[in-house]
Amino acid sequence: MSDRVREKNVVDEHQRVVNRRVFLRSAVPVLAAPAVLSLSCARNGSWVRRRQGVRFGIVTDCHYADADAAGTRFYRASLDKLGECAARMNAEQVDFLVELGDFKDQDRPPVEQQTLAYLDKVEAVFQRFEGPTYHVLGNHDVDSISKVQFLARVTNTGVEAGRSYYSFDAHGLHCVVLDANFSADGTAYDHGRFDWTDANIPPHELAWLRDDLAVAPGPVVVFVHQLLDGTGAVYVENAAEVRAILEDSGKVLAVFQGHHHAGAYSHIHGIHYYTLKALVEGPGAEDNSYAVVEVRPDLDMVVTGHRRTGASLLRHVP
Repeated sequence: MSDRVREKNVVDEHQRVVNRRVFLRSAVPVLAAPAVLSLSCARNGSWVRRRQGVRFGIVTDCHYADADAAGTRFYRASLDKLGECAARMNAEQVDFLVELGDFKDQDRPPVEQQTLAYLDKVEAVFQRFEGPTYHVLGNHDVDSISKVQFLARVTNTGVEAGRSYYSFDAHGLHCVVLDANFSADGTAYDHGRFDWTDANIPPHELAWLRDDLAVAPGPVVVFVHQLLDGTGAVYVENAAEVRAILEDSGKVLAVFQGHHHAGAYSHIHGIHYYTLKALVEGPGAEDNSYAVVEVRPDLDMVVTGHRRTGASLLRHVP
C-alpha cells in the first residue's frame, strides 16, 4: 500500500470471533519457541479423516528496493529479513512458501529497469527456499512495471506461466491465489496506472473462482493481497461478493492476506481471515515478520509466528 497516512487500524471493524479457540504466547527470538495462534475449524466435519497435515510458510510486504528508508519502512533491510525467513522455512521443512504481495518496491521517481532489478534480487533470496514457491500480486508489484513483467521473473511452482490468479494442491489441501489488482471497470493495474484504494476482483475472475471451488476435492485456503473481511481503503471493493462465493462453497477454512502492515484477524461465517504483519516495517532482525501455518488432519490450524508476528497477535476468548 502506497500511502501510510491513509492506512488505518482495522481490528475494531472485525466481527466477533465465534466457534473457535485461540491461544497466544509472547514472541521470542526466532531460534527459540515462537508464538502460536491456534484456530479451530470444526465446522468442516466432512474432511476430518484426512491422513496427514500440511505445513506452509507465509510472508508479506517485503517492499524490497535499494532505497533509503521512508518512515518505518526500511527497504534495503528486507533482503536480510527474507533470507532469515527462507532459512527458517528450510529448517522447518514446510511443504511450500507463499509471499502475499508487495514483494518489491521502486525508486522515487521510478526507473523501470531498476524496478526489474529489485524484483530479480528479492526473488533470488526468496528462491533460497528449497521447495515450491508461490506469489500473490500486490499493488506495489505493478507500480512501475506490468503484471506480465512481474510474473515473467518469479516462480510459481507448477503453475502455467503468466497466471496472476491460480490454484494448486498440496497433500489434500486446495490452495487458491487471487488477484485483486483491477480497477472497478475491470482494468488491470499496470505501470502505476491505478488508484490503490480501488481494488477489485473482476467478473471473469469471480467466475473462475466459483468453478475452481466447485471441483476442489477437499478443504481450501485462499491467499490474497488486499483484504476481504471489511470495507474501506485497504479492502477489496467487492469483498462481500467474494466472501459470498467462499462461504457458498462450504470448503474454505481460511483466507491469508497482506497489505495492511499492522496485521489483523477476524472470523466471518465460519472462515478465518488472517492478515500477516509486513516484513518491511523496522530496520533490524527483531522487526522481521513471517509465520508457519499448520493445517492439521482434524482441520484445526496452528499459526506459528516469528519475530514481530507473534508479539502482535490478539488473544481471543470464545
